[in-house]
Amino acid sequence: MLNRRNFLTAAVGVAAATGLAACAKDDGGSSGSSGGGSKAITLGFSQVGSESGWRSANSDSVKSAAKEAGYTLKFSDAQQKQENQISAIRNYIAQKVDVIAFSPVVVTGWDAVLKEAKAAKIPVVLTDRSVETSDDSLYVTLVGSDFTDEGRRAAKILEKVLEKAGHKGPVKIAQLEGTTGAAPAIERAKGFKEVMDADHADDWKIVVSQTGDFTRAGGKQVMAAFLQSNPDIDVLFAHNDDMGIGAIQAIEAAGKKPGKDILIVTVDGVKDGFVAMSEGKINAIVECNPLLGPQLMEVVKKVKDGETVERWIKTKESDFMQDQAKDALPTRKY
Repeated sequence: MLNRRNFLTAAVGVAAATGLAACAKDDGGSSGSSGGGSKAITLGFSQVGSESGWRSANSDSVKSAAKEAGYTLKFSDAQQKQENQISAIRNYIAQKVDVIAFSPVVVTGWDAVLKEAKAAKIPVVLTDRSVETSDDSLYVTLVGSDFTDEGRRAAKILEKVLEKAGHKGPVKIAQLEGTTGAAPAIERAKGFKEVMDADHADDWKIVVSQTGDFTRAGGKQVMAAFLQSNPDIDVLFAHNDDMGIGAIQAIEAAGKKPGKDILIVTVDGVKDGFVAMSEGKINAIVECNPLLGPQLMEVVKKVKDGETVERWIKTKESDFMQDQAKDALPTRKY
């Protein structure tokens, strides 16, 4: 994994590209204008997909920020397939864009295409997610969140949720993981387990854990299976809001009350998550800010101008508890 101490983390939006090859989904064109008399920056961006409310908000942020900055944006949707992203990046290289940005589907398997971009002298910016690479010079910077810390904060906020609920004794936890091999899935699980092992080795136990692919449908299907095999689950930790919302449907279908019979902690902070929290169905949310577009465009300009940028740019995030939900609802537009 990336050595996050050598990184700077900042929430930034992603700009993307149109000329995606073969099976990846193209949004139908470029956006942006030259603005003034100078040549417009052309940014190629490959997005993971549209698997969640967070991802949709992230894509909208990138597109609107690129338009406002006057950049030519080429945007492609990888539909959660690494091969689609690799094809898109190679397409951007062939088009000789100024900068390439992408949010990696998974952590590994990027060295070859990143070397091709470096050979073409096209700088690469990672957004939202990290990669494992044999050569850190293959990309300029990562703009995103500290997922490990989000996992830690989820565990710490669960302590407050359990206290507020008056729960005593052992805690049986179900974990809905994100996409297998993706940085947020790996690191959120890692951070949560760090706190659990350090502070709750005797009373907390993850009794079942499986990927729901960051989707609402996946969360519902996997949670239904969890309840069949472990009907006495006390807590659900979902790696994003959408899986948590899907799980709520399965919990209610099983005749249980989400937020009461099963306490729920999620990560993201999308509108539907806030709504579920205001209804008492989600007990707490750890924020992961999707509105990265403006910061990404600032980074792209600096990179294009040859300026030095931090290795990791980090966004400030907060925790949302159930009793704060109504106040939190209007804080963001999606």
